[in-house]
Amino acid sequence: MYDAIIVGAGPTGLACGIELKKRGQNALIIDKGCLCNSLYHYPTHMVFFTTPELLEIGGIPMTSLNEKPGRTEALKYYRRVAEYFKLTVHQYEAVHSIAGEDGEFTVTTSKGAYHSRKIVLATGYYDLPNKLNVPGENLAKVIHYYKEPHPYYDHEVVVVGAKNSASIAALELYWTGARVSLVHRGSAIHGNVKYWIKPNIENRIKNGEITGYFNSRVAAIREGEVDLQTPSGLQTIKNDFVFALIGYHPDLDFMERLGIRLDPATQRPNTDPNTLESDRPGIYLAGVIVAGMHTNEIFIENGRFHGEKIAEAIAQRQLVSSC
Repeated sequence: MYDAIIVGAGPTGLACGIELKKRGQNALIIDKGCLCNSLYHYPTHMVFFTTPELLEIGGIPMTSLNEKPGRTEALKYYRRVAEYFKLTVHQYEAVHSIAGEDGEFTVTTSKGAYHSRKIVLATGYYDLPNKLNVPGENLAKVIHYYKEPHPYYDHEVVVVGAKNSASIAALELYWTGARVSLVHRGSAIHGNVKYWIKPNIENRIKNGEITGYFNSRVAAIREGEVDLQTPSGLQTIKNDFVFALIGYHPDLDFMERLGIRLDPATQRPNTDPNTLESDRPGIYLAGVIVAGMHTNEIFIENGRFHGEKIAEAIAQRQLVSSC
């Protein structure tokens, strides 16, 4: 019987495990992928938009060669933190169901079943990309995760989206020799794109080095070409690969099976602000899923503090029940 099982081994899940361990709680962390699975799937040479101290968990300092750390540095840091605190982490083990009630949960996974008094969901949202919902989206040429530009040299590439991820991908693909078209339903590059990226992508489009289709959308995808619905009407362009970088969303189906639903008005799950306990007693939410569909509100920088709230609440309840 574990005191808590944490679903998700990203930075927030690890932070929850650390804080529980500091309070004498026996916690198991389970992830369907590797440690920090979402971060691992970020672009290979990605640099964070934040400084090292804002990614720290457990009070362990993070160092970086430059002002802002890169993906590889972050992965190394979180591995070291997990080792330092001797966290129990089961990797490549998918959680299929969570049954029972507060104090007596049974978690069934792809490898077995475990019992726990409390559950912490720190599943993030990066595993489920938003879809274009157009014919041809299931073709192998359609990619929802950008890793690196080299395989697309000398190819016709469409990038869908105009926020940070799409802008960076379009630039790197162009610099590597791909012929890039950027498609966005809005009228311009998103206003929240980082200040050192925005003028670069705008200038490439202005100079015709990257072809920009604004107030436009992908209408259909086929081998060798893509249909675009533009202000000038339907256009068909040559295409080898499509990067649909239009965001991601939490696993709402999994949450709903657990009895956790979004408030229709706010599009957020109901949680106790002091403990982050959900509508289902004994199940706590941590990280970006606390914000529901507002995935741009919570990042590692603020989600890492959820572990303290949750661990303190669980430890206090364990103390009360043992008295």
